[in-house]
Amino acid sequence: MFFEPSTRTKLSFETAMKRLGGSCIGIDSAASSSIIKGESIADTAKMFESYSDALIIRHELEGVSRFISEIVDVPVINAGDGAGQHPTQTLLDLYTMKKEFGHIENLNVALVGDLKYGRTVHSLSYALGLFNVKMTFVSPQELKMPKEILMDLEKNQIEYFEEEHLEKVIDDVDILYDTRIQKERFPDEEEYNKIKDAYLINKEMLEGKDLIVMHPLPRVNEISYDVDNTKHNRYFQQAFNAVPVRMAILETLIKNNPKYI
Repeated sequence: MFFEPSTRTKLSFETAMKRLGGSCIGIDSAASSSIIKGESIADTAKMFESYSDALIIRHELEGVSRFISEIVDVPVINAGDGAGQHPTQTLLDLYTMKKEFGHIENLNVALVGDLKYGRTVHSLSYALGLFNVKMTFVSPQELKMPKEILMDLEKNQIEYFEEEHLEKVIDDVDILYDTRIQKERFPDEEEYNKIKDAYLINKEMLEGKDLIVMHPLPRVNEISYDVDNTKHNRYFQQAFNAVPVRMAILETLIKNNPKYI
């Protein structure tokens, strides 16, 4: 049930299900469903429950997946809820880090770009806090990590650092986790234009650095194409890793659902 555009998340979930021997049905927007006629998302979800062993939901409003999980009896997977969370992206991000370094503990990670609206970094910051990772949040003042997330980290005694200037941290990090400045989340396009080019990563600035660059994609102009053929690029491998990780998620949730035991 995808009510927002998606390339990697949607296709990787579909690929994962098909590689497990299953199949997929779905909608790509509210306009392609009876929601356009006034049907509630709750009723739509109940219909999908009748036809499916799991629901994968992307929606522009935070909390929609959680709401639906409370009214259906099949597993519900949050594939991104507005500027809220993107938990399955975090699992594939952690998998990518583990494959690259052999461990996650004690890594030095800079989360860069749109930390206010970027649901991928919201989920990832919580997860990295479980691994004694040094986290640095690099963003313009206008796009800082939301206060409620910072308060949660502090409550759990998870240390983090904030910085506006990428050049001050780039020499010390193991991972640059870059994110797109999300134009679609800005209420004022003029504000977006002021900061859209705040952090541009290119081959020259990475020379001599021992780090990898990750990105949940899509990228716009925040990573230069000359980085693609360097030793630093892991964002395409990261996207590929979505398939085995989401295969594991689907198989685990469906097999462990009491309705099917």
